[in-house]
Amino acid sequence: MIPSSLEAIIVEIEDLNRLRKSEKSAIAACLNACNMAIYACLQADPHDKTVMRELSREFGLERLDQNMGADDEGITELEVKSDASHKRYIPYTSRAIGWHTDGYYNTPEQSIRAMVLHCVEPAITGGENALLDHELAYIHLRDINPDYIKALMQADVMTVPANIVEGKTLRPDRSSPVFSVDSENNLHMRFTERKYNIIWKDDPVVIAAVESLIALLHSDSPYILRGTLQTGQGIICNNVLHDRTEFEDDENRTRLLYRLRYYDRIAA
Repeated sequence: MIPSSLEAIIVEIEDLNRLRKSEKSAIAACLNACNMAIYACLQADPHDKTVMRELSREFGLERLDQNMGADDEGITELEVKSDASHKRYIPYTSRAIGWHTDGYYNTPEQSIRAMVLHCVEPAITGGENALLDHELAYIHLRDINPDYIKALMQADVMTVPANIVEGKTLRPDRSSPVFSVDSENNLHMRFTERKYNIIWKDDPVVIAAVESLIALLHSDSPYILRGTLQTGQGIICNNVLHDRTEFEDDENRTRLLYRLRYYDRIAA
């Protein structure tokens, strides 16, 4: 059964260091139903990054993406940062982030198949996430027009322009399909709602498909799950579609989440 509320995929965990068989089975059931689950554990130290790695390993996640903002282990601290190397990227600001899947600009060999997002400290206000299983997005578009799927599976349908800073190319132009299928017949999605620094293939079917997808993401679909992670809660997912509302911090409390991106797909 497809869940229609965030509460339906929340699994209470007593100890993240010692995941019980019943707890793991409950998370796996959510993952199999909608490619995502929310875990909630108030007992663990929310700042302990090793717990996140161990939880990920329980579900076959090993190969971390070493992105620019990550630490030596590949874990990214998402909080407002004012230094020059971070402030130009929206995840390190308090601004809203549109719908996307993580790592849509990565090489095909480094596709982000799964992700863990763990809340250390929520914002004073805002910072809500909306989540949508990418498989449901695929079905929705296919049912409107099968040609939309064909169009969005073209290898050059979406191009992210090069990331150039002070004359240095940090990442070249990168083209990719929106939908693709891996060797084990699992659906993978790359997408960003951003209006700038993204080039869609000049094709009326592609444009119509993207418009239909964006209309779904901004609809009142019961399959779009919304909520704000609290301390000790986290999302584990097969890189589903998600966004983030703007938020506010104060001097005594700043929003902090740990993000782990994996090249592996969850084994559940």
